[in-house]
Amino acid sequence: MKPITVLLADDHMIVREGLRKLLEAESDIEVVGEAITGRQAVELTRKLQPAVVVMDIAMPLLNGLEATRQIRQAVPEAKVLILSAHSDDAYVEKVIAFGAVGYLVKQASAHLLSEAIREVQKGNRFFSPSIAKSLRLHEQKSMDRKGQSKAKAVSLSAREMEVLQLIAEGEANKQIAAELGICVKTVEKHRDHLMQKLGIHDTASLTRYAISAGIIENSVQSTIV
Repeated sequence: MKPITVLLADDHMIVREGLRKLLEAESDIEVVGEAITGRQAVELTRKLQPAVVVMDIAMPLLNGLEATRQIRQAVPEAKVLILSAHSDDAYVEKVIAFGAVGYLVKQASAHLLSEAIREVQKGNRFFSPSIAKSLRLHEQKSMDRKGQSKAKAVSLSAREMEVLQLIAEGEANKQIAAELGICVKTVEKHRDHLMQKLGIHDTASLTRYAISAGIIENSVQSTIV
């Protein structure tokens, strides 16, 4: 039987190494690649065509939420399984809205991860028990908030999401331009469009928005008040 091909996307080497060793013990699962940034996860998914992408949310350059959306657009058959330290409802609802089909907390057992990979590859959804219970208890509330999150997310283009994340991570216009391969004036235009669309008028508020929307973690810009 052909093994389930998996791409690991996490910016911590020790986490990737641990996951690879755990999954290599499974005869029906094959790790075909590793990504250390969200952008690399999208590129490697296009190149390697894995059946399942195991994705962390807190990824540099392109967060796991936007990377998930881009992967679903570029390679619809790839299943994105989130493996994150976050377990609150807001994160779960956002990743579902962006196209993920499963969500595990990093405290999950190796057996649970392997089971989740097999289930999402079949086309099923899979959540950690605590998350599944929370979703059942708050289903109607989750659906309402998911609709709001999705509407907010799709109002920004993929490039605007990238620029927003880099702004929130403290990058200057020149650094953003170099990172994205565009000119500084284009970055300035994206910044202006972001502020117009979101009704925001300064960088600190853009950062607060990025945190509240789950685009970056609060710890990334802990000095913003």
